[in-house]
Formats: sequence, structure tokens, C-alpha cells
Amino acid sequence: MQLSIRHTTQYRFGTPASHGLQRLRLRPKSTHGQSVIEWHMELEGARLEVEYDDQHCNHTALVSVDPGVEAVKITCTGRVSTSNKSGVIGHHSGFMPLWCFRSQTPLTAPGPKMRALAARLGGSGDGGDRLALLHNLSQHIHDAVAYEIGFTDAETTAEAAMAAGHGVCQDHAHIFIGLARTFGIPARYVSGYLMMDDRIDQEAGHAWAEAFVDGLGWVAFDVSNVISADARYVRIASGCDYREAAPVTGITYGTGDSALTVSLAVEQQIAEQ
Repeated sequence: MQLSIRHTTQYRFGTPASHGLQRLRLRPKSTHGQSVIEWHMELEGARLEVEYDDQHCNHTALVSVDPGVEAVKITCTGRVSTSNKSGVIGHHSGFMPLWCFRSQTPLTAPGPKMRALAARLGGSGDGGDRLALLHNLSQHIHDAVAYEIGFTDAETTAEAAMAAGHGVCQDHAHIFIGLARTFGIPARYVSGYLMMDDRIDQEAGHAWAEAFVDGLGWVAFDVSNVISADARYVRIASGCDYREAAPVTGITYGTGDSALTVSLAVEQQIAEQ
């Protein structure tokens, strides 16, 4: 499948910016099951300083905000070829050893609610059918935490979302990661795009989790949709949690209040005959 993507992020500042620096993880990875055909990034109100691959092999760009601007606009367009690998990404790569993905972060650390779910599931990541355990885990989280927008934000922890009983894809991913790690299973966060079946235009990107299964390698689990990623998914960045895989992070000074607008279109491109 060939997917066409257009992603625009715009910040409008209350007062002109005096200084700012943003870290962008917006270029998809070429990994097992997907390859980038073309990708372009345009900046308005900012300029590219440096590009590099981070510790998770995420393509990263640092951009500086032009002094005096009242808005910054980042537009990414491109095409990505994907195939259905039943969520299997395969062998581990990157500069981070596999054992790092067994350690909890402040966003994934379990509390009473998450530990109670782990106890109900039983089992252990050290033996038995690890793949079945992970699919079961995904289903239980989906049933326990309703997908609802407006109740959580980027700083919401997995335990807080679990206790509240509602959240979004970011929360589902963090809960899954935190619980997989309690079973000793390496797990990581993935940010990316999902082609929706019922619409092209979207208000945000998507997020899911990956866990490491012996004999398969990394396997993707989208708890929000209770499936493993297929050809409709495009991986952008991965990390121990959202903070290491966020598409845009940074800081600006002298801007007062700011407003964020995101527009995203993901659609299948039909090859010309």
C-alpha cells in the first residue's frame, strides 16, 4: 500500500517570539514493513539548524524560531510504502540496549490500579505464551479504559489514566508499556500515522506500543483499536515513552500565550496504470 501524508503544525504566539528551539521527529522511519518514498518539510517562521538520528534511530531535526515572529508553521508532505506484517517489526536496532526497555519511566510506572490488572491477568513474561499474554493485556486495557478525548494530556501518567477509566491512544500505550514491563517484557512507545477507514482529515497523529517477543522481535499493539499494526500504519518515532517519541517538543521565550493548530491528512494513493 502507498500512503500519502500531509501534516501541518502551527503555533500562534500572543506576542512576538524573542527566542525558541524545537526538536522535530516528523520523518517516518524506513523499517520492516515500510519504506519512505519521498518526504519534504517546509518551515515558516523558523529555520533548520541540524539533523541527526537519536539514540532510538529517530530522524530528528532541531529548528530555531526566528526572532520577532508571531507564528511558526511546520508542513510535512510525503509518500510511504507499507505492507501488512501483522505488527511484526523484527530485530532490535538502535543505540539503546534491549534491557533499557524493561525500566519504568514516570509516565509508565504502575500504581495500585495497574498492579491490580496485572494480578488479574497472572502469568509472567519469563515463560508461557508471551504473545498471547500481550494480546490479552491489550484487550483488558481497552475494556478498562474508554477512549475519550479531553480528559488527559501529554503529562498524564499511565496510572492516572487507568484510575480515571478514560484516555486516548497515548494513555493506552503508556498503560500497556508499564504493565508489559511488570512482566519483564521490553516495551516501547511509538508515534505515527494511521489511515482511518472513514475519513482522510484528522486532528492529530496516532500512538501505539511495541513489545519484544522472542523469536519475532518487536511486535506492535494498538490498544485503542485492539489490533496489531497493519499496512494502514506509518511509524515515525519510538522511545521509552511519549517524551522520547513526541513529534514536536521545544521551548520559546517572550511569546505569551500560544495556540496550537494541527491538521493531518492520510490517504491511500492509487498507483497510476
